Amino acid sequence: MRTFDYQAKDTSTNKVIKSTVQADTEQSAAKLLIEQGFVPLDIKEQSGDSNFFARLTGRITTKDKTVFSRQLATLISAGLPLSQSLRTVLDQTENKRMQSVVQDIITSVEGGKSLAKAFANHPDVFSNVFLSLVAAGELSGTLDESLRRISEQQEKDAAMNSKIRGALVYPVIVLVVIFGVMGFMLFTVVPQVEKLYEDLHKTLPLLTHVMVVAANFIISFWWLLIIIAIIAVYFLVQYLKTDSGIRNMDLVKLNAPMFGKMFRKLYMARFCRTGQTLMASGVSMLDMLRINSTAVNNVIIGKGITRAAEKVKGGKALSTAIKPEPYFMPLVPQMISIGEQSGQIDQMLGKTAKIYEDELDEEVKAISTAIEPVLMVVLAVVAGGMVAAILLPIYQLVGTMNV
Repeated sequence: MRTFDYQAKDTSTNKVIKSTVQADTEQSAAKLLIEQGFVPLDIKEQSGDSNFFARLTGRITTKDKTVFSRQLATLISAGLPLSQSLRTVLDQTENKRMQSVVQDIITSVEGGKSLAKAFANHPDVFSNVFLSLVAAGELSGTLDESLRRISEQQEKDAAMNSKIRGALVYPVIVLVVIFGVMGFMLFTVVPQVEKLYEDLHKTLPLLTHVMVVAANFIISFWWLLIIIAIIAVYFLVQYLKTDSGIRNMDLVKLNAPMFGKMFRKLYMARFCRTGQTLMASGVSMLDMLRINSTAVNNVIIGKGITRAAEKVKGGKALSTAIKPEPYFMPLVPQMISIGEQSGQIDQMLGKTAKIYEDELDEEVKAISTAIEPVLMVVLAVVAGGMVAAILLPIYQLVGTMNV
């Protein structure tokens, strides 16, 4: 389908509105608008450039989707018709791109599509978990509850991701400081020491000589280093988009020193929280596992879930199927087994998710505390080495003069 920008007159309010609509042709877009009670005034197909620009300037955040879900759930639970609820949410939405998406959803729903199918037209905005919960809510008549669960799920995912990013901020800041100190020393102080030795016709100490050579090389070939860095980053980014790159990066996350355990707990919490949300909404276990295999956002864990799903399909209990998987922590199959015996798997998954979310919070604090002295030592060694390279030749010159 193609996307068209349009201006149209709403016959019920006599207001002129601007939005977008998806259709195969311009005539189909006009027909859709007329069926919805609009009089088309202007319809233009979006160009690829404008779409790209819109993506850059109008990114839809997790907060936008969470607010949308909560508002829609509240309006539906209050008894408003779906179409009216969507239009009310549209009036309260500030993000321009989200407005466009909601307007397209309204057009699809009023054209006879289910809400899940209307959301499915925007896979870049709404995940498989989102679509499955909406579909389950529509079938069971609990759409407002499903939307509420979606918003809670999104909030918890955002909170966990924020904790992980928070743990990585401090090391990045320290590394920036280290490189800043090295750059300042190399390009301001070291050249002055070199000039002093040249004027006195003395030979530089080895450490200082190495730093002088490095500084001169960077000054002379900075453009080459920038080109190499850009090419390296480009190929690294492209590699990380390949199946092999994604797999290797996910493997590094699971086995990285200090951070590996933290990432495992993150994926366990995400698996359990998503599983609880889906099963509580009436999604079958096999569908839950299928959706979860991509929702965990790690292909190694995802393949483990897929293998477990095949065993469940063959008649095994979920706890038994998951237990042999190497990257699943022991508590997960144990809690699922309790849930299987009591008939409350979704509740046990929720409790397990809460345990790992709390542990993850403590893990982040512990890593932040442990990594601080390590980085301070690294910073001291680098700064100390730079200072030694500068002070050593000065002390040698002073000693020579005294002699």
